[in-house]
Amino acid sequence: MAEKNKHIVETLVKKGVLIPNPGSIEIGEEVNPDRISGHGVIIHTGCKIFGENTLILDGARLGYEAPVTIQDCYIGPNVQLNGGYFKQAVFLKNVSVSSCAHVREGTIFEEEAGAAHSVGLKQTVLFPYVTLGSQINFCDCLMSGGTDKKNHSEVGSSYIHFNFTPQQDKATPSLIGDVPRGVMLNQSPIFLGGQGGLVGPSLLTFGITIAAGTIFRKDELRPHRLIFGGAAQAGNIHYMPGAYTNTKRIFKNNIIYIANLLALMAWYQIVRYLFISGEFPIEMHKGLVETLGLGIDERIRRLDGFMGKLSECAGGGPDTVSGPPGDIVQRWPETQAFLRSCQTSAISGDDRLKKLFTDAVRNGINATGPDYVTVIKALSPEDIQTGILWLQGIVDQVTDRLID
Repeated sequence: MAEKNKHIVETLVKKGVLIPNPGSIEIGEEVNPDRISGHGVIIHTGCKIFGENTLILDGARLGYEAPVTIQDCYIGPNVQLNGGYFKQAVFLKNVSVSSCAHVREGTIFEEEAGAAHSVGLKQTVLFPYVTLGSQINFCDCLMSGGTDKKNHSEVGSSYIHFNFTPQQDKATPSLIGDVPRGVMLNQSPIFLGGQGGLVGPSLLTFGITIAAGTIFRKDELRPHRLIFGGAAQAGNIHYMPGAYTNTKRIFKNNIIYIANLLALMAWYQIVRYLFISGEFPIEMHKGLVETLGLGIDERIRRLDGFMGKLSECAGGGPDTVSGPPGDIVQRWPETQAFLRSCQTSAISGDDRLKKLFTDAVRNGINATGPDYVTVIKALSPEDIQTGILWLQGIVDQVTDRLID
């Protein structure tokens, strides 16, 4: 063991971290031991920990099933990362992820969300209780819905969110549920059946069930629908991979997705901030905000790439646009500037609604303590409606301006 690595490991052991096989783990010299709790943390054989931002809180367990590699992750209380690679991601209280995971930047697991083995995620946001099965690729989407561990949104095993197009772009984020209602933890769950897929960018509302084996390519904003379908009809037709169709829908769905992320940023910065405590320290809050910021930046960047390709097509390049793109291409510089301003200035919505809602949250914290899930679930129907109106106002502020 290198001398620097040995010193860090010894420091962690002295402060109470359980490391059954100290000689087997690797810790980067940039890692700050003060950001790793000594209370109930277990680091099993073969784990690697890197990154000056890495934060590991009480009761976290790494590598129980297989070695874990951590790079600049924020790991909350009682989180179990049982095997795999994790980079620039956030895991809030009581999250569990099984082995063979590949979780990359921009990913957020909120309280008690989880995933079984062999799951690939990037730029993915999972609200409390959302559960992923095994052998899933679920990048570039946000999923909410559900009320508790027994009544949760779920993605079945062998599911794919298709996030890369034949046109070679990733303007494909899918909003499964939404932010204004989803954060209230009182919505009907969403079920995406195993061995199926969702083609982004899609919008799904609460209460949707997509049957196993179904590939869904559209939007469904009517609640409580069962969607099912068999194999696609066989065919062999002329096709140009560079051609774009449904450009206005793609643009619209991207704007709605970004608007929801901006509403979530307001929620994180204003509401989540009220819950800063021993189990949710300021460092964790900072990581949550910064990670969501990565997600907003990614979505604007990907939409910019899409608009650039669309501009080439509209300008008579080798590819074509099927159907007029309207003026979304011409307006894009102004649109992008507006989105960037919303990102940097962190729009916060109607002040009156915001104050009414945050006062209700503060009252809940004073009554029961700073446990996020407990307080949110105890809000009155009137307070919940106030919060929904506040956050939906942020979404509408963006969409009303940018979508015809």
